[in-house]
Parts: sequence; C-alpha cells; structure tokens
Amino acid sequence: MIDGRAMLRMRIVHERLLAIAEDVGHALIRGAFSSNIKERMDCSTAIFDAEGRLIAQADHMPIHIGSLLWGVRTLLERGQGFAAGEAFVMNDPYLAGGTHLPDISVISPVFAEGRLSHFVGNIAHHADVGGPTPGSVSGRSPDIYSEGLRLPPIRIARGGVPDDDLIELIAANTRAPLERRLDLRTQIGSNARGAALLGALIADLGLSAVERAGAEICDYTARRLAAAVRALPDGQWTATRYLDDDGATSDPVPLVATVRVAGDRLSFDFTGSGAEAAGAVNLSASSLEATVAYAVKALFDPELPANSGLIDAVEIRVTEGTILSPRPPAAVAARAVTSNRLAGAIFDALRPALPVERRMAASNDSTSLVVFAGEGFVYPESIGGGGGAMADRDGQDGIHVHTVNSTNLPIEVLETSYPLRCTRYALVEGSGGAGQQTGGLGIAREVEALVDGVALTVRSDGHIFPAPGADGGQPGSVTRIRLTRRSGEVQELGSKTGVTLDRGDRVLVETLGGGGYGAPEMRTDAALRGDLESGRLSREAAEAAYGAERVRRLT
Repeated sequence: MIDGRAMLRMRIVHERLLAIAEDVGHALIRGAFSSNIKERMDCSTAIFDAEGRLIAQADHMPIHIGSLLWGVRTLLERGQGFAAGEAFVMNDPYLAGGTHLPDISVISPVFAEGRLSHFVGNIAHHADVGGPTPGSVSGRSPDIYSEGLRLPPIRIARGGVPDDDLIELIAANTRAPLERRLDLRTQIGSNARGAALLGALIADLGLSAVERAGAEICDYTARRLAAAVRALPDGQWTATRYLDDDGATSDPVPLVATVRVAGDRLSFDFTGSGAEAAGAVNLSASSLEATVAYAVKALFDPELPANSGLIDAVEIRVTEGTILSPRPPAAVAARAVTSNRLAGAIFDALRPALPVERRMAASNDSTSLVVFAGEGFVYPESIGGGGGAMADRDGQDGIHVHTVNSTNLPIEVLETSYPLRCTRYALVEGSGGAGQQTGGLGIAREVEALVDGVALTVRSDGHIFPAPGADGGQPGSVTRIRLTRRSGEVQELGSKTGVTLDRGDRVLVETLGGGGYGAPEMRTDAALRGDLESGRLSREAAEAAYGAERVRRLT
C-alpha cells in the first residue's frame, strides 16, 4: 500500500502520462493524410515503461492496445539494443503481436539520463496494405499471405531520421502509396513529440519518480480490480454467441466464454469455441487479450486505469488451434467481427453475477465494414449499430460498441474525397428489440458509385443472429446489405463478399439493432407513445411487439 502523499504523486504523474498519450493521438489525427485516420480516427496511442508494461493508454480503440503491448514485448524479447531517435514499424500478428495487417504500429524507445526509460507507441489503420483484395480486410482470405504486406519489427527511423527506402518499399506494395508515405511519416513524428513530452515530464520530476509512479499505477490498478472482483459472488457462468459463418463455409461458429470468480481471482476460459476458421475471422493472441481487458474494465469498473495491472491480474485459458488461438498462417483480416461478438459473450456470461442496475442486453456486437476502391483510392467504412438496453434505460442508437470505437466518415468528406455519393444516412426504424427498455436502433447508410469499376468488399456479421434481449426483452433486427443496380435489379449481399459497382449502382447497409431489456408489457404507455410519435417504431411493428389493442388505445 502507498500513503496519501504517494497516492497524490502517483495520480499527478498518471494524469501527465495520459495527457502525453492523448497529445500523441491528437498529433497523429491532425497530421494524418488519409481520411480513415484523420476523420474516422481509427488509431490509438500509449506509453510503456522500459520493462514493457503499459502505463498509460489514450481513449481510442480498445482492440488496438493489444497490438502495441505485444509489439513492445516483441522488441524486448528480441534482446537487441535501442538508441535514441529510433522508431520501429510492424503489423504482423504472428511475428509482431499485431491484430491484422492494416493496423500498422510504430513504436519508439525513449531515453533519459543516459538509458532506456520508456516506449511511445501509436497504431493506425491504413486503408490498404496490399494483397489481392482492396482494403486488405476480406473476410474470405484463406491465409495470412493473402492479406497484404507482412511487417516484423523493422527500424523505420534512426537518429530521428525516417528511412525513406523502407517507407517507399511499404508504400509501393499498397494501392494508395501517397497516403502510406505521409501517414507513416506522421506516425513517426507523433512518437517524436511524445518522446519530447516525456523528456519534459522527467526533467520536472526526475526519472526515478516517474518510473516509481508508473509501477505504482499498475499495482494500484490490480488492487482496485481485485476489490471489484471480490464484490461479486463466487461462481462460474457460461454464455455462447455465434458468428454467422467463418468466411469460407456457411456453418455458424460458436464463441464460448466461461467466467470464474473465486475471491479476488478472475479467470476466462474459452474452451468450446469453434475450430480455427478457414476464412479470416480468426482472433490473434493480442486481440484476444485486448478484448478480455476491455470487457473487464467495462463490466467491473469503467473508471479503472487501462494498463498492465489490469491485464496481468486476469487469467485467460484458450485452446490452441481454435478460432481464438489460431496457428500461422491462419487469416485474421476480419478479426474485429470476432472480437466484438466475443465481448458480447463475456457480457452475457457475467450478466447474472452483476447487480441489476448494471445489467444490459446485447448490443449489435459487430462491425459492418465496407470498402470502396477504384483507381487511386481506397475508402474503408465501419458502420455501428444499436446499443443494448439496460435495466433503467433504452439502448443508444447508432453507435460502435466494444473493441471498435471509430467514427463514421462525414458525408462532406466522403463526397469531396472519393467518386461516391451518400444517398441515405439514417437510423433503421424498429430495429431495436422490444422490451421494458428498448434496444438502440441500427444505422442505414447508402452509397452510390459515380464512376464505373468500383470494387466493393463487404465484411460484416449479424445477418443471421440478432442481438439477444435480456430478462424477457426481445432481440433486435439483423444486418442487411442490399445492392441496387442502376437498372433497378436488387441483390442481397452476404456477410463476406465482393462485387464490382458501376456508375449509378447503390449499396445500402442496414446494421442490426440492440436487444431489449425486460418484458415488453412492462414498457410504459408514455414511452411507447413516444416511440410511435417519433417514428422510431412503426404502428405495425408496435402492434406485433406490444399488442394491437394497446397500440390502438394509445393512438
């Protein structure tokens, strides 16, 4: 334990470290060239100590932090020396602890008082890293070799000077080389800013004080988590959720989460989950760890600092050769689909152990990603859906959930950056599950091609399995992706597919809504009347869920 004065010092240092991580993120977003980083903010930043412990994480993408943490671990395990002004680039899930190849990490060692003191890391989703499919995220990739350029940890800067040859090599293997060149330079420069800010912090307080506070932050987090675990009853709970398919076959894939609480010990066992997928929905080791860490923070204590103290305090058991522990060269491009659905399984498993006021129905637990690509451009877009209802409130409409936390590209940027037009952007009426509290609504987004020969790649889930309700609540809707040709021909697209669009063709994505909470008959008349008057729910859907007689009485 530490006394009050030491606790205050630790909190001050922690806030300074968080501010540095956030500043690195702001520099990366402001300086980025591609819309996926600059506008959708599909990136993350973090600070690590010299032993590789995560000590501060900015509020960006939960799934990314696994890549950065495992990347630092990989650098240290290699046993090589480091020098000031260096930066390392990497993305491979098997060689560098990455999540999937489009997520490129840049990690920079920081020196103080003549020795290695910290690492600054950032990771950004690049719109394309090569491979046969534009966007490098096909759910049908058969192996890692089919997903783009693989990068083990390689020096991309020495003495503060970027390696132009390496940057050009990476850029030349992608479909939008200018974006890659400029975004990689921005990643290197953002880390350099972080190193300078860390140097200022160390100059203010001294290296030993900063290092001691970093260790205390991790210890404090572990103790705080242990207290939160002890507050729950001892027990074991299991839940199973399903992916629509594995990207190669049409068979559903189970994701089984068993959570055990024994005193202050918390463990997760994923025995029973599906076999290693033939398609690209496998989850890398770093992604699994990040998913568990996110779920623990969200369910046990949302104010818990995100650092290695949280991660190291949790036990994870997984069977090698399964979808949650793939062996190389298994494909992982669509890992976000699995990560979010697995987080949903963990939430479902722990629901009975939580106080009623903290329980919630399932959210969309997915991420529908579409990639539009043509001559000189690649535009990826992940679209959120409905949030799950809670015991005391309706679910949120149109949000990303769990380990994905990017934004949708503004229509103005979409239409000025690409030969595309957004013809519809709305909430999906009636998509949330009925209940005492209703699930949040999914998102409808339709995009029209303005030129011929636009390649469309779809990577989504939830076309078959909706978000289940809780405690009597009903499930939400399912995802639908519909292609309307200029001729008027309409085609329903599957969860993992690709087609070519010509001028005038339109693609409509309608994402799934969240599950409802509590029996529908418990919804108040005022709330139901509000649903009807606001257009959230059609009269027909309301009668089916809440009864025709009741709806007639209210209207």
